[in-house]
Amino acid sequence: MRDAFHDDLDKVSDDLVEMTTMVGAAMRRATAALLETDLTTAESVIAADDDIDALRREVDDRAVDLLARQQPVATDLRMVVTAMHMASDIERMGDLARHVAKAARRRYPDCAVPQQLRETIREMAAVADELVTATGSAIANKDVHGAIEIESIDDRMDQLHRKVFGELLDQSWEHGTEAAVDTTLISRYYERFGDHAVAVADRIVYLVTGRYGTQDEGLQR
Repeated sequence: MRDAFHDDLDKVSDDLVEMTTMVGAAMRRATAALLETDLTTAESVIAADDDIDALRREVDDRAVDLLARQQPVATDLRMVVTAMHMASDIERMGDLARHVAKAARRRYPDCAVPQQLRETIREMAAVADELVTATGSAIANKDVHGAIEIESIDDRMDQLHRKVFGELLDQSWEHGTEAAVDTTLISRYYERFGDHAVAVADRIVYLVTGRYGTQDEGLQR
């Protein structure tokens, strides 16, 4: 019974890692669709979000079943409960990739991002990829220090988000209101993608230690 239980826990963890792989691929492809004005890729990202949602439901169903059948305690209970929260955050990361793809589709055949900001968006996408890769690794290895480092990576995303706003508010902006709104939303999607990665990282720290990973609680970044 206990061996089967831990096999199920391992499957939950494996599914979470698989979700991070899926949302990472979705954001990479959504970025390509956005910057290369590729309607076919945008549509495929939007359609593939259903697969991420389905895997999230599988994680939730498995977790609820484990709670009902095994009544886990201590670390096992934390794993089951936090898995459901992590699945929700990772699923939201997939939704944000879908939003980027929808922005690409909405402005096709034009690019929703003005030329002067495309490199910044490309940098945000690279940070997003680094974040989701680090998140998957931290889940797989239950790596507290790796999880804590995710917030440092996200700081770079926040800096890029502020850089976008600086460009939008500069008096030299000449691309109009529509482009400003599009770019604001797109930048926000990447920034929120990072926030959800940080939320997952906090839950990894809680899973392993029983407390959240703030400096006030004594965990060194």
